Amino acid sequence: MTLFARVPGTGGAVPPALTRMRRVATAMLVVMALLFLASRALEARHPAWGFVQAFAEAAMVGGLADWFAVTALFRHPLGLPVPHTAIIPRNKDRIGDTLAIFLRDNFLTAHVVARRMRRLDVAAVVGRWLANPVGGQGRLRHGASRLAASLIQSFDQQRLGGMVKGAIANRLRSTEVAPLLGQAIQAAIAEDRHVPLIDGMIRFVARAVEANEQVIRAMVHDRAGSILRWTGLDETLANKILDGLRKLADDIAADSQHPLRAKAEEGLAKLAADLQSDPALQARVEQFKEDMIGNPALQRWLDGMWERSRAALLRLVRDPDRAMAGGMGDALRQLGETLQRDPRLARTINRFVRRAAVGMVADYGDAIVRLVSDTVRGWDARTITGRLENAVGRDLQYIRINGTLVGGLVGLCIHSIDVLL
Repeated sequence: MTLFARVPGTGGAVPPALTRMRRVATAMLVVMALLFLASRALEARHPAWGFVQAFAEAAMVGGLADWFAVTALFRHPLGLPVPHTAIIPRNKDRIGDTLAIFLRDNFLTAHVVARRMRRLDVAAVVGRWLANPVGGQGRLRHGASRLAASLIQSFDQQRLGGMVKGAIANRLRSTEVAPLLGQAIQAAIAEDRHVPLIDGMIRFVARAVEANEQVIRAMVHDRAGSILRWTGLDETLANKILDGLRKLADDIAADSQHPLRAKAEEGLAKLAADLQSDPALQARVEQFKEDMIGNPALQRWLDGMWERSRAALLRLVRDPDRAMAGGMGDALRQLGETLQRDPRLARTINRFVRRAAVGMVADYGDAIVRLVSDTVRGWDARTITGRLENAVGRDLQYIRINGTLVGGLVGLCIHSIDVLL
């Protein structure tokens, strides 16, 4: 059983309710015609038939007039090219332009959109959704996750990965690393965050001495004279050197005011200043940066980082429930609660959304209007006629029914007045 039936001349499928109302309106007109014929034949038998005849005659006139008016909107009545009929097919382009102008003047102007957007609290809606993503919102989340996964998979991996690597490399090339390093070292020294670095360097020296004890002893033995080696003093000298290095490392580690520690801090401060002001040092740092960017090892590292990031992102969007149950879910829920509690942040977001909407209307409103106008112009006459008739045809059939009844009542009143006077 089909829900819609095709009716010639409508240009599309017609709802059964419209077909049913057409039949009712036509049936009433036929009934009025039969009643008129019967009352005309019986008028001589009783005066009451005159009233029936007047009612049926006026009802036929009203029904036919409204049938003509309704039909003339969509086609030529009885196929006759009567002037000012088939109004919609003949004026479809003007209808499309008028509809587009109405849409532009009443919906797609900046002040209208801004006024309506002021009533919307987008931040609160987003906050509630993030804080309690359940029920229908869960279905929305799953749908969005499937869409996001499809979009990510549709991208060309090599091309997108190359774009990501190229963007990172271009960003690194456009960034002057030396001044940033100088400022970072300077800020670390000002807040004593360089102390762990110096402590680490001291521990590294101490471990290097212990790890290379045999190397140091061999150097002393090789450089000592034959007399020192014959008397065994080279071993004593090596022990003294090693003990002195160990004691120096211990002293520097224990004494925060040690002169060598101060020298190291002075060297770091000079390095920070040179990184910000010495063109020669800055050039060497930039050259080192360029060499690093062009190094195949760094390119392979970026490739691996991109693949891991892409795989992690796909896992995330494919399983939103798992993501919402983890740390990211906690962060999103916290963001939702913050949006509901912080009026200043909410105002900022709502202002941004409102300005974005107004900006889109200002930039693309005319394009949307042209799209509506061009779409209507692109429809053939039967298509637009069928769509409009399907949309309002049922109500128009009520006009035919009302016209039949009202016409009959008017005819009855006129006949009554004629008889009484």
